[in-house]
Amino acid sequence: MTSLTRRTAYYLLVLVAATVGLTGAYSLGMSVWEGRPRPWYQALEVVVQTFTTTGYGEDAPWTSPQMNLLVVVIQLAGIGFILSAVDVFVVPWLREALRPTAPKGLPGRSGHVIVCGYTPRVEVFIDEMIGRGQEYVLIEPNTEQAASLHEQNYEVMEGDPTSTAVLERASVGAAKALVADVADDENASIVLAAREASPERRIITLAEDASATRYHRAAGADVALSPRQLLGRSLAAQVPVAAAANVEKQATVEPEVDFAELIVSRHGPSQNHSLRDLQLSERFGVRVVGAWLDGTFETAVDAAAPLEAGTRLFLAGTPDQLDALRDEMAPYVRAFTSQSIILAGHGDSGQAAWESLRAVHADVTVLDLRDGERVDVVGDVRDPDALQACGIEGASAFIIAVDDDTVATFATLIARDLNPDLQILVRAHDETAVQNLRRAGADFVQALPTVCGRMLAATVLEDEGHLSRDRQLNVVRLPASPLVGETLRNVDPDAQTNYTVLAVYREGDFLTDPDEALFTFETDDEVIVAGTEDGIQHFRARLEDGRST
Repeated sequence: MTSLTRRTAYYLLVLVAATVGLTGAYSLGMSVWEGRPRPWYQALEVVVQTFTTTGYGEDAPWTSPQMNLLVVVIQLAGIGFILSAVDVFVVPWLREALRPTAPKGLPGRSGHVIVCGYTPRVEVFIDEMIGRGQEYVLIEPNTEQAASLHEQNYEVMEGDPTSTAVLERASVGAAKALVADVADDENASIVLAAREASPERRIITLAEDASATRYHRAAGADVALSPRQLLGRSLAAQVPVAAAANVEKQATVEPEVDFAELIVSRHGPSQNHSLRDLQLSERFGVRVVGAWLDGTFETAVDAAAPLEAGTRLFLAGTPDQLDALRDEMAPYVRAFTSQSIILAGHGDSGQAAWESLRAVHADVTVLDLRDGERVDVVGDVRDPDALQACGIEGASAFIIAVDDDTVATFATLIARDLNPDLQILVRAHDETAVQNLRRAGADFVQALPTVCGRMLAATVLEDEGHLSRDRQLNVVRLPASPLVGETLRNVDPDAQTNYTVLAVYREGDFLTDPDEALFTFETDDEVIVAGTEDGIQHFRARLEDGRST
């Protein structure tokens, strides 16, 4: 029973009860107080006349105060029922008559993205598409929700997305892709319907349960994403120790070359200054190898762009050079030493984060309420003893990937109290919890809808720049004999190459700050090179080209 139907039934029930009761009271009052008995049907007529404000006939006036009081009660009841009728019948009717309705189809579209279902992550996804100028059609089965979205100027149509007829009315045959984000089982039905309506259409689904992705693919989905896994990998990508692990494992770097991280914080000396303004190379001799910008490690850093709070610069230099930098910016410089990471929560997000961190040989301690193969400490993330058992006092980073935002907030407060210098990264289930988590002391917070919506946009639009969010830094030591006679500036022209020559090893000495324009390579030189995997491959290809000439 709908709300309007229920209110109508209640109204009619009260109206009938009041009419019967007041009819009996009027008939009795006329006999007892007025001495003019009236049969029930005449008493009913007087009550109805009063309710409808049409008059009283020959019964007026009344001589007894009791009867006059009863008539006043009947009059007030009539006014009340008239006003209630307006609210129960007239207003809903007008609202229904004037409410805009979503169309049942949007034919004639081409190159658009069809989106099935409206969720917080779909909202972010649509914002991303609008920002990139990509057309879309949203299919919403709920009539009221579709009308509300239509009123908010969404390109929405009402219909069941599991129906091939509805998909055809959304021009699925001419669409660029189809995205399904409803219940996991319903997503599979949407995929089957879409495959029937347009066999060649690219289909992307989102699965709340990571295990359901295999069935979405079996139904015909080209890509099946798990939002929680996406968020777990994204959180792991924020931990700079992952890059440091690659440095430690993949290169034999002597003490003459060291690494550090410069954190750009609010009201710090680096915020809103560009790399050109900071002059890190000129003042300290250190080199900027790359930076974490909006969760992505980038080697191509615009030297003229102002640095925003939250940016982390990855620096390389000699111990003396980095010491000089620390002397001036001590609160904002963090050394890359042997570090450990605590991961709280081993669900879909936690497992994805663990796999990403272990892939770069990071030292990870897992804390979870339930024991498991990868769980190192069993306990509550809000229990200080459990956190201390994980080594919270000596940890460098703490990833909180639990399902409850309130639990995550309290755990952040405890962790910050136990280790004020700890880097805390938190997964937020709801966007509204982000500010509270930051107030509690979290350094970095990612909301599930935001991350998933952006990653979904990158997947649908096949944006490789956005998909490569897990790029990490590698450091290698290679012979430079194929580069004999070339200048350092020619070998390492700019940051767009995705690699940087950190130092040259010559006759037992490390040259960390040679003149790029004048320095030329000799036969026995070796180079220390830092860069992304693509950048290192680019440099190796350069060496191979040198050998072949």
